[in-house]
Amino acid sequence: GEVERSADQHAGDGADQVVVSEEQHEDRRHDQGVDDPLAHQPLPRHRSTAVPTHCRQCYHQRRGGSNRRSGTIALVRVGILTGGGDCPGLNAVIRAAVRKGERVHGDEIVGFLDACDGVQERRTIPLSIESMRGTLPRGGTVLGTRRGSPFDTPDGVARVQQTFSDLALDGLIVIGGNGSLSIACKLHADFGLPIVGVPKTIDNDIVGTDTTFGFNTAVQIATDAIDRLHTTAESHDRVLVVEVMGRHTGWIATHAGIAGGATAVLIPELPFDLDELCARLARRHDRGRFASIVVVAEGAEPRPGTLDVGEREIDRFGHVRLGGIASRVAHEIGSRTGFETRVVQLGHIQRGGTPTAYDRVLSTRFGVGAIDAVHDRRWGTMTVLRGEQVEYEDLTVAVGRTRTVDMQLFDGVAEHYFA
Repeated sequence: GEVERSADQHAGDGADQVVVSEEQHEDRRHDQGVDDPLAHQPLPRHRSTAVPTHCRQCYHQRRGGSNRRSGTIALVRVGILTGGGDCPGLNAVIRAAVRKGERVHGDEIVGFLDACDGVQERRTIPLSIESMRGTLPRGGTVLGTRRGSPFDTPDGVARVQQTFSDLALDGLIVIGGNGSLSIACKLHADFGLPIVGVPKTIDNDIVGTDTTFGFNTAVQIATDAIDRLHTTAESHDRVLVVEVMGRHTGWIATHAGIAGGATAVLIPELPFDLDELCARLARRHDRGRFASIVVVAEGAEPRPGTLDVGEREIDRFGHVRLGGIASRVAHEIGSRTGFETRVVQLGHIQRGGTPTAYDRVLSTRFGVGAIDAVHDRRWGTMTVLRGEQVEYEDLTVAVGRTRTVDMQLFDGVAEHYFA
């Protein structure tokens, strides 16, 4: 049966509870400025389309007033979404915007799940310093992400406008690549929605900023892979063809090729000639170097008439589906030279995992810059890196344009070390 406890034991429990309570209070004060290893609470994936309870507080009661003379606004409700492909550093941007918004300005931050779908369907979660603890080193995005646009359906924009109204949003931070920023630009320019952009992509192809967060991490992952591949290639006297991401630019391929000591790098900016590549590999083998690494950007193209790559598949968003060019290149190298050749396709491993220290810092700076832009009413702009400074650029600069590899870097530096 149960053992009866004495009154003294119960009294002792009460004293322990007081001590624990005081310790917990002290821990909470300490934790205000410290990240836990993991976030305390899971982030839900689905919510109803009703106005969320955390967004029902009266809009006019929330407003902390505005300083019209300086053009800044005080206490606000800000929405945040992540769109397009995932990228290391997304959570760091969200965390930074939330921390400064809540701690410095007293803002209320609303996270939209699954990019623009969440805005149209009004699927949200409240974001706070507490809920974002432990997310700085975490890859992916706690908000989820999708491709797609409110312009894909007849009532999409109207639903976005209704969400702004029903949730009393003062502004929206859109973290995304070329596609998401183009959508954000159109929503602001054509419909007057208060939007600030944050450029993200591992491809580093957004015009207006010197670099994007996620790129450094992707390059490091690719470089680490190339370093490992050197040893196995040398052990078997093989040519290894490594395919990396980058869409229609060769930033990852160029930087990883230089850093990893590749024999050759094929990028979309310069259509390649297989005869020339094979001759380069043959000369290298003639010098006694029987192992070679060829880095190929997924969007690399052969010179017209030199290699049949077949019909390119188009996805449901109208984009060319890339990937697989390394297999064609490897097959041709093997058949033309007789060298044993293998293919390594890094794929989505370049997007996953923890961001590098550089990307964590850049993401944090972009997040702080985004929430500052909201309070300064810099609608229709995005945070960018110019040299070492975070500045702002009009969203229109990035629309419909692609930032290609600096050919001075490729011709002036890379080419001297390849082969």
